[in-house]
Amino acid sequence: MIRMVEGGVRQWLSPLVYLSSNWISLLGVVAVTTASILWLLHLPLYLRGDVDNPYTGILTFLVLPGVFFVGLVLIPLGIVREIRRRRKRGEPARVFPPLEWHNPELRRLVAFFGVTTLANLIIGSQLTYRAVHYMDSVTFCGKTCHKVMAPEFTAYQGSPHSRVACVACHIGPGASWFVRSKLSGVGQVFATILNTYPRPIPTPVANLRPARETCEQCHWPQKFGADRLRILTKFAEDEANTRMLTVLLMHIGGGHEKRGIHGAHLDPGVTIEYAHADPGRQTIPWVRYSNSITGRTTVYLAADATPETVRNLPRRVMDCMDCHNRPTHAFDSPTAAVDRAMAQGQIPPTLPWIRKVGVELLQKEYSDRDAVARLIPAALEQYYRKEHPAVFAKFRDEIVRAGRALVEIHQRNVFPEMKVTWGTYPNNIGHMDFPGCFRCHDDRTSADGRKITQDCNSCHRVLAMDEPAPKILSDLGLLQANGH
Repeated sequence: MIRMVEGGVRQWLSPLVYLSSNWISLLGVVAVTTASILWLLHLPLYLRGDVDNPYTGILTFLVLPGVFFVGLVLIPLGIVREIRRRRKRGEPARVFPPLEWHNPELRRLVAFFGVTTLANLIIGSQLTYRAVHYMDSVTFCGKTCHKVMAPEFTAYQGSPHSRVACVACHIGPGASWFVRSKLSGVGQVFATILNTYPRPIPTPVANLRPARETCEQCHWPQKFGADRLRILTKFAEDEANTRMLTVLLMHIGGGHEKRGIHGAHLDPGVTIEYAHADPGRQTIPWVRYSNSITGRTTVYLAADATPETVRNLPRRVMDCMDCHNRPTHAFDSPTAAVDRAMAQGQIPPTLPWIRKVGVELLQKEYSDRDAVARLIPAALEQYYRKEHPAVFAKFRDEIVRAGRALVEIHQRNVFPEMKVTWGTYPNNIGHMDFPGCFRCHDDRTSADGRKITQDCNSCHRVLAMDEPAPKILSDLGLLQANGH
């Protein structure tokens, strides 16, 4: 037994020495002290906000809090074990000073515990707060689990929402969804550690928060949207890569204007429900339109559906995410990606057959991203060296630039290690690369003869279709003399 010494520093230190006189408690003291010191050393990072490195963040906000709280548990665990061990040996134990307030040893012990507990609470709360804050950051979501989330994070960086934090859409405001996301995240962490996560990562359509509570914090779909001019550029697969323009006048609508895309789907009083036959909600055999203002309710069935076949299918109330299902994590088709790169000059349209050859190179299978970076530029150079030697000799720099652009396109959209390839994630906006609008707008008929129209003019007016120099653009002054 440790003999209590009267007076001086040794008397003040005796409770600490006693409580730390077993190896478990000593280990706990070391863990708490180490975590606290490292936390103080990382304090400048807090003040500067310099937590962009994901591995620094893991150390600062995940490892240190774990070590800190494990140490706090070990200290009393060691004390309890030591008391039981002494009792089994039959030693006369004076475990604590007499429980009388006038005893100075008891008051010092209480003061010691009070000060250390307060310090631990302050440090622990800061670590916990910072850990939660860090786990809500874009850095954590996109970089910490870099292999798992590489496709989504890559698409996010080039999206219209690249300055919006992941949690703003995936969690949103409020405590209930915050807690739900953290509980869900526990399983995802274990799946990452155990390497049991699915490949590709499925789109989380089943557990996304309703768009009214996330998207509509910034967007107001009921607001009237005037018609908008949209110009689509694509290139033909011919030697000259002939540029063709499609001009659409998009009918956005909304508000109390009972027309346009938003007006038809989001007008006040309108509720649209649907049943889907697949987890990705791409096959929709049943739709119900309800209008609380007019009292109208209409049910539409697909041609191959019956009331019996759709009765047990899951149903959902339509919201923004049913059309805008890839507002941030959007992936291109190879044709659309090459067309855009050519329109922006990243791939020179003057190279003969570059549109056709570029798309073919993108659609080939490659073992990994290193192979893509090596094989695509080599294959492109080999093509021009063999088929167009004069072009290769004159425009070699442009061919190299085109090869780099094709590699960038492939690496933005295809991730072999995650089994993400062209078309893995459907985009429901439009109807060019995926069914999109036509999941419902397929001219299906209700019992009273109404149709969900497939008429192009209900959503947009086609002002020009695949024309090299549309007159409408010339009239509006949007077509330059050189045709670009």
